[in-house]
Amino acid sequence: MPDISVTLPDGSSRQLPAGATGADLAASIGRRLALDAVAVVVDGSPRDLSAPLPDGASVEVVTAGTPLGRQVLRHSTSHVMAQAVTRLWPGARYAIGPAVEDGFYYDFELPDGAHFSDDDLGRIEAAMREIIKEDQRFVREEHSPEEGIEIFSDQPYKREIIEDGGEAGVSTYRNVGASGEDGWVDLCRGPHVPSTGRLGHFKLTKLAAAYWRGDEHRQQLQRVYGTAWESAAALEEHMERLAEAERRDHRRLGAELDLFHFPPEIGSGLPVFHPKGAMTRKVMEDYSRAEHEANGYDFVYTPHIAKSTLFEVSGHLGFYKDNMYPPMEMEGARYYPKPMNCPMHILVYKSRQRSYKELPLRLFELGTVYRFERSGVLNGLLRVRGMTQDDSHIFCAREQLEAELESLLAFVLKVLRRFGLSEFEAELSTRPEKFIGTVEEWDRAEEALRASMDAAGIPYKVAEGEGAFYAPKIDVHVRDAIGRRWQVSTIQVDFQNPRAFDMEYVGADNTRHRPFMVHRALFGSVERFFAILLEHYAGALPTWLAPVQAAVLPVSDAHEGYAGQVAATLRAEGFRAEAGVAEETLGARIRRAKLDKVPYVLVVGDQDVAAGTVGVNVRSSARPERGVALAQFVERLRADVHAAHA
Repeated sequence: MPDISVTLPDGSSRQLPAGATGADLAASIGRRLALDAVAVVVDGSPRDLSAPLPDGASVEVVTAGTPLGRQVLRHSTSHVMAQAVTRLWPGARYAIGPAVEDGFYYDFELPDGAHFSDDDLGRIEAAMREIIKEDQRFVREEHSPEEGIEIFSDQPYKREIIEDGGEAGVSTYRNVGASGEDGWVDLCRGPHVPSTGRLGHFKLTKLAAAYWRGDEHRQQLQRVYGTAWESAAALEEHMERLAEAERRDHRRLGAELDLFHFPPEIGSGLPVFHPKGAMTRKVMEDYSRAEHEANGYDFVYTPHIAKSTLFEVSGHLGFYKDNMYPPMEMEGARYYPKPMNCPMHILVYKSRQRSYKELPLRLFELGTVYRFERSGVLNGLLRVRGMTQDDSHIFCAREQLEAELESLLAFVLKVLRRFGLSEFEAELSTRPEKFIGTVEEWDRAEEALRASMDAAGIPYKVAEGEGAFYAPKIDVHVRDAIGRRWQVSTIQVDFQNPRAFDMEYVGADNTRHRPFMVHRALFGSVERFFAILLEHYAGALPTWLAPVQAAVLPVSDAHEGYAGQVAATLRAEGFRAEAGVAEETLGARIRRAKLDKVPYVLVVGDQDVAAGTVGVNVRSSARPERGVALAQFVERLRADVHAAHA
């Protein structure tokens, strides 16, 4: 048979015998690549190393340490975990087990109502290592839907997936032992590593509950999470990051620093902010207001509830009702707590006739909205039921859209940088299969969004077909101090609401035109952004955001009067300062202030009273300074606070 030719990513071609596989290609390039390869990408489609390569294909060898390679490792490890669970709990039903960012999970229903315990994670890991030691091959097989249903006759979740797939064929992966006996089988598209012996650098991390297909009315399953990596060093580094993330958990820091809590008497997902947390939140909001005012936004305030008819026109009752709180019946009308601010901002626009000379009209509100998030997804301040959005809606003419989006994204990045976030990525979600409006409107909006990201110099990827039915959008992500990715700001171009609400403006030609509407939440929500900052800084907020910027500690009760004078002087200069009392030893009070992560701890004694000085303990330094003139410290503190806004 004639040889085949494949093209490599660098544009070079390689001749191989007919029937050659991805593994053969990797081996022909080099032994090191062959050992590190876990899959191949053939004409853009991931395949197993054992799959024969077609003549003329473009082929890339996927190695273990790449993003796709790690996904293959994690998905393969999830199969091994499910196989281990069925060994330990015969009769267990398994649902889905995908790879996710930095790890994987699998959902199970154990027989006889049994439940996993934390102690079971070690047992499952041990069984997984036995399967890995057996070096079972991952063998792909193709079946008809009828054959698939027969194979999984005792697995109802797999059968449901097959039945929902209609006439499509079914692919499975069977783990086959060294002696050739058939082993455990799973429904899967793949690809997978060649054999379980290629795995081993993994750790099971936690248990959780999950509803089948995310539907709270369906069976509640037990989810086992884990992580897998290409080497012991990569796994160890990840586990260290997890430990650091635990130390930075905003829920723990919120309690330790007395910032906020969730009273059960109020309800899940509804936080209350304590004085210190409220002070930092106020600083955040004041800064946001000042920046919006300086950038041409008009402030509005809108109610927390509205009649159902408003949300019928906006489409929320048709598409978002499951996430809305139930209505209240009053005086023959039905009222809902608002899930979004946008319909009310539209009413501000429509309160009178608008001229092209008023556009772009930028409306801004720190507006609280209410969404009934299911209890299983609530997560401290990161996912709440009552949230305040720094929400703006911009109404502009068609010819203004590109420039407005470019200016808007630059504004978003400027504000995020002020909070110490500097690593940005973005995602552009484009027109889905089912959409409203015209293709021309979508194309114009998508191109305008692309141009804004290009102008900002922000790296981005395109999520083809992932836009909402009514508009494309940009999601801006940031990376925090330990490399985690957080989605924060959203910019969305909307042509549905202007049409639904019959919005117009009078153009220069004296005829009526439809405006474009841009939705934008910069923080996302104040609560969520507060949590991200708290974790980014591990609670040690920069001086301009810290609830207490300086704590003044007297050496003894004889110095309390002077400590109070120092604190009063700092407050008169516009700083947040507190004076302590000498109820405990000085060392204990200094330790407490440092645990509270106060940026500056000032100690005053006899010499300071006589000379008008302070001792300065800086949060970032272990070496205290003595005899610093108070006026000098004031200027130093002012420079620190203002540095954030330079």
